[in-house]
Amino acid sequence: MKKDFLAITDWTTEEIQQTIELAKSLKARLRNRETFHPLQGKTLAMLFQKPSARTRVSFETAMYQLGGYTIFLSPIEVGLGKRESPADVARVLSRYNDGIVARLFEHHFIVELAEFASVPVINGLTDFNHPCQVLSDLMTIEEHLGRFQDFKIAYIGDGNNMVHSWLNAASRLSMTFHMAVPEGYDPDNDVLQLAQDAGKSEIQIFRDPKKAVEHADIIYTDVWASMGQEKEAEKRKKVFKNYQVNDEILKHAGSQVKVMHCLPAHRGDEITDHVMDGPHSIVFDEAENRMHLQKAILFRLMQDQ
Repeated sequence: MKKDFLAITDWTTEEIQQTIELAKSLKARLRNRETFHPLQGKTLAMLFQKPSARTRVSFETAMYQLGGYTIFLSPIEVGLGKRESPADVARVLSRYNDGIVARLFEHHFIVELAEFASVPVINGLTDFNHPCQVLSDLMTIEEHLGRFQDFKIAYIGDGNNMVHSWLNAASRLSMTFHMAVPEGYDPDNDVLQLAQDAGKSEIQIFRDPKKAVEHADIIYTDVWASMGQEKEAEKRKKVFKNYQVNDEILKHAGSQVKVMHCLPAHRGDEITDHVMDGPHSIVFDEAENRMHLQKAILFRLMQDQ
């Protein structure tokens, strides 16, 4: 029976742990220059409405290193939801390929793709969530803290798709998750309630980022205006001006705090150069681990297809 990965809540705590351990193992194999081709002869369709650097390169490289092949499909080829329905695209791509990764605007499109596809569908990002990124973040946190649970993370910025995936993670794993977001930019209430009801984590919303980061192990941020919100960029700069990750914010967290950003970064807005390139930053370890973690997802979902 095929399995998809659309949200972190699709997997149990044990499955999350197994995937992180597998990613670490695959990373070690690569460092040791070991050849490992469990997906030889398999193809992955990559359906992208949104432009990408990390998501495209990390999935294509991961699939290649596992012995498989990728086919990239931009909006010009597909026209998802306009030229052709997600249901029809899913059924056709399933006849040609062993898996589908989609990077889309509207979340209901990826839900429909998964419903009608007969091969695994992986969420490469939607406006609603970004599960591959947060699993990669958890792997990175374990590398630096020695654990992927029982830490304190303070997110500063917009209550966006990244926050939704962190809330999903907080419903499966034990952590303290503090969000510092301006009034009117809170995350989806249903996602927040689901995480709180799970009873695994301490979850709290702050308006003052300095309060949110106290005793934090991790400070996390993202762009203030995501793709599709460009018209709001100037307004958001004014709203979020006190939500920048800078040296002053770090002072309130402690000397051992690590800083993460899912990238791309708008340097000088949500994060300063000094922090991004400084000793607290683990941003580029985090970026690298996207490939290793996604390789583990591909292996888990596609090896038996």
